[in-house]
Amino acid sequence: MPYGYHGKILHVNLSDLSWGVETPPEEFYRKYMGGSALGMYYVLKNTPPNVSPFDPENTLALTLSVLTGVAVSGQSRLTATAKSPLTGAIGDSQSGGFFPAEMKFAGFDGVILYGRAEKPVYLWINDGEVELRTAEHLWGKHTAEVENLIKDELDDKRVHILQTGIAGENLVRFAALISMANRANGRTGMGAVMGSKNLKAIAVRGKMRPTVADKDDLNDLARWGAKNFPDSDIYGMGLYGTAEVVSWQEETGGLPTRNWASGTFEGANALDGKTMADTILKERDTCYACTVKCKRVVEVIEGDYQVDPIYGGPEYETVSTFGSYCGIDDLPAVSLANQYCNQYGMDTISCGATIAWAMDCFDKGLLTVEDTGGVELRFGGAKAMTEMVAMIAKREGFGDVLAEGSTLASQRLGVGQELVVAVKGQELPAHMPEVKRSLGLIYAVNPFGADHQSSEHDPSYQDYPDRMAEIGLLEPQPGDVLNAEKVQFTLTTQCLYSALDSVNMCQFVFGPSWHLYGPEQLCQLVNLVTGWDVSMAELLEVGARRLNMLRAYNAREGFGRNQDKLPPKLFQPRVGGATAGVALDEQIIEDAKDIYYQEAGWDVSTGMPTRTRLAELGLEWVVELLD
Repeated sequence: MPYGYHGKILHVNLSDLSWGVETPPEEFYRKYMGGSALGMYYVLKNTPPNVSPFDPENTLALTLSVLTGVAVSGQSRLTATAKSPLTGAIGDSQSGGFFPAEMKFAGFDGVILYGRAEKPVYLWINDGEVELRTAEHLWGKHTAEVENLIKDELDDKRVHILQTGIAGENLVRFAALISMANRANGRTGMGAVMGSKNLKAIAVRGKMRPTVADKDDLNDLARWGAKNFPDSDIYGMGLYGTAEVVSWQEETGGLPTRNWASGTFEGANALDGKTMADTILKERDTCYACTVKCKRVVEVIEGDYQVDPIYGGPEYETVSTFGSYCGIDDLPAVSLANQYCNQYGMDTISCGATIAWAMDCFDKGLLTVEDTGGVELRFGGAKAMTEMVAMIAKREGFGDVLAEGSTLASQRLGVGQELVVAVKGQELPAHMPEVKRSLGLIYAVNPFGADHQSSEHDPSYQDYPDRMAEIGLLEPQPGDVLNAEKVQFTLTTQCLYSALDSVNMCQFVFGPSWHLYGPEQLCQLVNLVTGWDVSMAELLEVGARRLNMLRAYNAREGFGRNQDKLPPKLFQPRVGGATAGVALDEQIIEDAKDIYYQEAGWDVSTGMPTRTRLAELGLEWVVELLD
């Protein structure tokens, strides 16, 4: 009997409305563990080369891990994996909430989706029983409405639902998957992949809780987290959410402003987490069994921008992309934009950053009201910004252009390509490599485009030396360098974060620095749940295995070193604040890439995994796919 997992993977063919259950052996689970590594296994095995992201043959994997569903903070996570409509490379996305734990209780460790249904359907999983039901009555409805309709139909308010919204139905390239009407698998367009399959939703309910190997010590570890949380460096995130970092980013010149023209925003204080808590915060929400309660729930009942608390509240990335990126300091307006993204199902980072790009084009005279259908997309225009979010979701007017993302929109219009701030077609998140130099490298080399949750950020190396030592990092470096040791820091923490995304643990709760639990406690957790004897070296190898599969998929699709490029704007000096006059050095980035590829065991000239490295990681089957 397995501990921590069911040993069951559900395969669903939507084209003929059939399904079957796979029962992989224990060594399979120990090798991939779950989450992103598990999803990549099925996507690489089952998606043919060079298919369109909207082709029925684009496999969509929704995967849990060997830890999902146990009563420890940070474990209720779900990974979605498929070819990305936004980038054409691999797509990878995580979310929290209650859906992941409930999906485990429903009896499966993963759901792998193939084909396309002739008409809209939803998948109902109840204690191991599987049913496909019509969803034609759900098509075109907002996420909260779909939640209520399915719960009423199934006569169970405790059902949890993952769905694609109206944006996914309309194939908006950065459409997200949404659960609880406010938790998102954002980034990389997984909602559009589900929408292309005519799969509206997955509803789950179950009582099949996983058995663990050492329940008493597991409970002790959970109690340790609850006891130490008030004295931990994550406590402020519980109080003020991720937007607590707005003030620090502003002070250091690292708050992207007006489409990355500057790292300082005069309206920053109006957007920070304390302001949110003091003004529009209704309550703090949480994920299953988590003590942190970092999720914001906001409400605005008066004024021009009324916000419904059912759609949650904005994170740091959201207040930045709809706020400082767009030159907007109106927190209710930003919160309404966040509501629209959850209501229609879109990634807030790509949506806000794409609008900021359009505002930059408008500001420079590259776009006019004739191009935008009469909408004046000027920096600071809160009303135009919120209107455009809804237009993008519905692909109305100029929103149809911006629904492609900034890279494809600039190509379609033939303007503003030099103003795009994206890597591999994915818009940059709100952490500036001018302040955190290793992010310049990680944004460039990350397989699914620029991402701020794929490695540890630079200040942590100096601030948390003891925890860094747990993963073999012993020579702390300042934040403003990108030398060989900093590259090693980047790759090592990338492998740790890659492992976290494979055991599907929240990166706010477990990690190598300010997190509630440290790396060795992650090993302890895996062993207490599974009964294995996993070491830190083995976990880092799982992370490296997942990273190499991501890169191998990209290599098959023609992505290599030539696509590991930062946007031109990052090599131009910032204006104002602590980073005035600061720009990245292109040669330093290229030299760092040389070191990174070599340390990763990849071909330095192409950036692609070598057959030797793939074999070392037990991925000989991937070598065969690439031949």
